[in-house]
Amino acid sequence: MPKNKGKGGKNRKRGKNEAVVGKRELIFKEEGQEYAQVLRMLGNGRCDAMCFDGTKRLCHIRGKMHRKVWIDAGDIILVGLRDYQDHKADIILKYRTYEARLLKAYGELPANTRINVGIAGGFDEEDDGDDDYFEFMNAGTSSAHINFI
Repeated sequence: MPKNKGKGGKNRKRGKNEAVVGKRELIFKEEGQEYAQVLRMLGNGRCDAMCFDGTKRLCHIRGKMHRKVWIDAGDIILVGLRDYQDHKADIILKYRTYEARLLKAYGELPANTRINVGIAGGFDEEDDGDDDYFEFMNAGTSSAHINFI
């Protein structure tokens, strides 16, 4: 019978969950940066975001944040603007809920900003509320309605 010479199983590879979450210093935007709110996640490290300067941009999650910081629709983020592409930006930082409230209190964000609320196309003017419905019949007697947006 061989001796176990390993250092542990799969739980050791995962590491210990000792992340101490504390308050961090509030970071304000600088030149070449803008605050934005995530409209929807697109996959492959990208998302649609509405910047508070009135421009809708395709944002890319930088590698340092990839798989470590989870971004969802409705989150307030700080994006770095690109000089050569105005309709694209890079996500620099995701603000936590209390940080976004502080930014709103300091007047950095507009007063009508909804914080910690999921948005499903809330900024699109071309949305007329008419959704397409398709009906699929199952093998049984029940039917399922699926809404494609």
